[in-house]
Amino acid sequence: MKCTSSSSELLLSSVRGPIPFKANKAHPKKQASASRKASESTTSYGSFHLNTCRDSNAWSFNRRVITTASAVTTPDTIEVQHSQSHAANGTAASARIAPTFQDAITKLQAYWASTGCAIWLPHNTEVGAGTMNPATFLRVLGPEPWNVCYAEPSIRPDDSRYGDNPNRLQRHTQFQVILKPDPGNALELYLGSLEALGIDTRSHDVRFVEDNWESPVLGAWGLGWEVWLDGMEVTQFTYFQQAGGKTLEAPAVEITYGMERILMALQGVTNFRDIRYNESLTYGELFLQNEVEMSSYNLDEADIEEQRARFELYDKEARRMLAKRLPIPAYDHVLKLSHTFNILDARGAVGVTERANCFAVMRQLAREVTGLWIARREELGHPLGLVQPTLQLAAPKPDLSLLPSTASTFVLEVGCEELPPHEVDSALEQLRFKVPALFQRLRLNHGEIRVQGTPRRLAVIVESLAPRQKAEEARVRGPPAASAYSKEGVATKALEGFCKKSGVSVSEVTREADAKGVEYCYVTVKDGGRAAAEVLSEELPLLLSSLAFKKSMRWVSGGSSFSRPVRWLLAMHDHAVVPFSCLGLLSGSVTRVLRNSAQPLLTVESADGYSALLLDQGILLDQQQRKEYIWSQVQACAAAAGGMVPVSTRTDLLEEVCNLVEAPSIMEGSFNESFLELPEEVLVMVMRKHQRYFPVFSEATGKLLPIFLTVANGPIHVATVAAGNEAVLRARFEDASFFYKEDLKQRLEQFRPKLQGTLFQRDLGSMLDKSDRCEALVGPLAQAVGFGVQAAEMARAAAHLAKADLATSTVMEMTALAGTMGRHYAYKQGESAPVAEAVFEAVLPRYAGDTLPSSKPGILVAVADRLDSLVGLFAAGCGPTATADPYGLRRSAYGMLQTLVSNGVSLSLRAVVSLTASLQPVKVSTEVQSEVLSYLSGRMEQLLIEAGTSAEAVRAVLTERGDNPMLALRTAEELTDALKAEEGGKLRAVMQTLGRPTRIVRGKTIDPSWKVSEALFDCDEERILYAALLSARRDLEASGPSSFPSINMLLQACDHLTAPIDAFFEKVFVMCEDETVRKNRLALLNEVASLTKGIVDLSQLPGF
Repeated sequence: MKCTSSSSELLLSSVRGPIPFKANKAHPKKQASASRKASESTTSYGSFHLNTCRDSNAWSFNRRVITTASAVTTPDTIEVQHSQSHAANGTAASARIAPTFQDAITKLQAYWASTGCAIWLPHNTEVGAGTMNPATFLRVLGPEPWNVCYAEPSIRPDDSRYGDNPNRLQRHTQFQVILKPDPGNALELYLGSLEALGIDTRSHDVRFVEDNWESPVLGAWGLGWEVWLDGMEVTQFTYFQQAGGKTLEAPAVEITYGMERILMALQGVTNFRDIRYNESLTYGELFLQNEVEMSSYNLDEADIEEQRARFELYDKEARRMLAKRLPIPAYDHVLKLSHTFNILDARGAVGVTERANCFAVMRQLAREVTGLWIARREELGHPLGLVQPTLQLAAPKPDLSLLPSTASTFVLEVGCEELPPHEVDSALEQLRFKVPALFQRLRLNHGEIRVQGTPRRLAVIVESLAPRQKAEEARVRGPPAASAYSKEGVATKALEGFCKKSGVSVSEVTREADAKGVEYCYVTVKDGGRAAAEVLSEELPLLLSSLAFKKSMRWVSGGSSFSRPVRWLLAMHDHAVVPFSCLGLLSGSVTRVLRNSAQPLLTVESADGYSALLLDQGILLDQQQRKEYIWSQVQACAAAAGGMVPVSTRTDLLEEVCNLVEAPSIMEGSFNESFLELPEEVLVMVMRKHQRYFPVFSEATGKLLPIFLTVANGPIHVATVAAGNEAVLRARFEDASFFYKEDLKQRLEQFRPKLQGTLFQRDLGSMLDKSDRCEALVGPLAQAVGFGVQAAEMARAAAHLAKADLATSTVMEMTALAGTMGRHYAYKQGESAPVAEAVFEAVLPRYAGDTLPSSKPGILVAVADRLDSLVGLFAAGCGPTATADPYGLRRSAYGMLQTLVSNGVSLSLRAVVSLTASLQPVKVSTEVQSEVLSYLSGRMEQLLIEAGTSAEAVRAVLTERGDNPMLALRTAEELTDALKAEEGGKLRAVMQTLGRPTRIVRGKTIDPSWKVSEALFDCDEERILYAALLSARRDLEASGPSSFPSINMLLQACDHLTAPIDAFFEKVFVMCEDETVRKNRLALLNEVASLTKGIVDLSQLPGF
């Protein structure tokens, strides 16, 4: 490897003095040689290296060291004790040591059987995943314990590739494990199963990456992870929460291994055909014919009408079995029904309405089956017994003799299984807010509070925490004196009870009258405070229980919920444990470090030593420090390769990677340059989104280099992990290449009919229907905004193609490339640049801060698409609520408004909403159109406020010009500038001038038919004011019919009204007795007050 670095090297040298080992600073060629020698000391299987044995001739790691490329051959860092006989055997030894497919199944069965699992059998009908076997789907329900393991051939017709794709099969093998209840160490048991397969977890980078499983059709969901082994997903690990719409009484652990994927990696093969099934047969020799013929059946030969008939028959039979109260045969028919649907789907025979109906059938049947299963097991008396509830443990009282007598460090650590990256951020933010408030409420003096965390731990470190609460005195009011003493002056029971409760004697009572003269009894209560450990023992459980997560579940019977299982609690004040009980655990002084450490559990001697102990293990507890370290090393590695890492990765990618590791080790990997023939966006998407790699671009040309940087967790064998990540990326790129080449076999427009099978919304039809509406809308929209015929034609061509890439294989695999691939394929089929770019711009903006459409065709297609979504979905009753926005309408509305204002596009929202409404397949009432306009006004208000406009100014503008977003923004900017002027500025003068006429007419009924008649003027002040009004109107109209008066024009036009208005109110009595004259004067003032109509509502501004 060319570039590697680890967290402990930098931090041990900068924080704890010189590194107690040497780094090899050899010449690059010598380093390469050293890497080769190091890799020769293990058995190579392409992407993984397995230990050849577990004796003294195997790899031996100094656990205090993080491996780096320069340190691979340094005796101080890794002791290589290599078996010479193994080296002599070379590749032959590799072939013997890597398990065959059937060996791997046997080893997993033996391992899990040794933990108490029964070996179950594959189901006797097609299932889409091991989860669907009744040994999982039914048995996780109810209160009975259940521990099984089994291999399950899983059939997915849509993954049929005729055996041509090296990584994708319609029939693949999953190995399924169910542990019910959760044994408390499921992750550790899982890691043991990898060791049983011969994978040395101390050499590999094993990570748990959030991947919560959910199947709305089955009413099932759970929390968990993808398990990555050197960058490759090898297992799905899930804690079930619900199945068949039923909440599980005891959360069950589901572990699902992808066997073909694991074996390809272990055996170092790049095609499923080449997997060694046993010592004499390959996987291809056994299953290739099955793959080819079943692909042909699934994609080409399955009779559609016959499959539909089967669907109905299986549905009917499942319901008959339910009526007979036979849940197992009923469930078998649900599985057959599900497989039949999957075949129809693979044949492209499932339309929008049919898909929704099929899902409803399967969902209802699954719920009825699970309900009946639970009832039948209860009727049978739960023959397997009952899962015993996990009881909350009672925490002992703090030993006061061990508590500190002076201010000392306090540490709280909540140890979890890997939290999702966003939940790490959320939990730390909550603790940063809650912890200081807690100490203030508890009257505990303290120094600096540091809230830090990693995926496996949330930590609060408090410097100089006082040993006891601050003492305080409080004057407490008791009963009225009249009822506190008898007539003889003796204390009554009421007073004695009050004194006893307050801990004082009757002699300490004083009397005092209140403001009404009623005399009450008072005492002064002194609270000397309790030991900090005592009050924290009571409050820390409440603190942890108050943490909220986006998605959580209960892990302990009757306990609080948490995002992932909490496995240990540490709480110490100086050397003393602060005992408390929470989430079924007792706090202590033991922390856990990296799972592959020689000693994964370590005792913390004192709170002062907590941070140093973790750092000594290479764990960077401080989130910001971890982030900065990763970024600096990534930049350095890229620069060393003559490249650079895009700054854009410093946001989402760096944030996520930082919360995926706690002991970061940065490594460089490479891929074959031939993959650079694929679209750059595809390669970058695979690296960033799927693999969390940092892509490297040439500093000189800006082109993508065949290099990537990845961040491993903890001490690893660099060559092993790098090779693994390279193999994973190669497989992903091969997949992408396969899909890309398949897509190029057709023109982009030929994918368009397939959109008919993708539902947009039940009442609004398919994505093809939506595409047709957008194509119909861009022409009239172009006319509305004045873009001309040419832009309209280009927009129409782009709108025709804009959704087509959603049906391409590449976008179906990588949905975030929608628009990007559409542009690419449009260019490939010879479309003009304006059309191709508009296809891409149609999806913009995709997220906050994204690029906005800028070409006229692109603006038209993007706006038309969002208008169609807003109007149609509001009409269908799918508008956003305060808590839900399933169609992303907030983002759509905001993005559309941004597009309009950034490009200076002037249009009437009311007009285009009405135009869009006329194209919808459902009725769009005037009330719905008003809802849409009100919603857009709210998003426009947000946009203007974020642009720096005050709330009052925003309301003043939107009241009059909210129908035109571009005009509203321009007016808001002008108004903001005018408001910032000195107190005596023109705006303040005009507000004062127009304020009095406005207040006079406000609240009065003025008929619109009242017109100003000069003949009714009986004094010069009326004539002068009217002349000034007409002059102001002419000035405002001078902007022309196609333009709009600005704020400055309004101020200038009103500048000459001040004196006439003042004179008018000084000489003229508006509400005179003559009704005709009175109406004429009110009409005049109304016209003066209405001068700002269509420009700004000054009454919304403060001081008007």
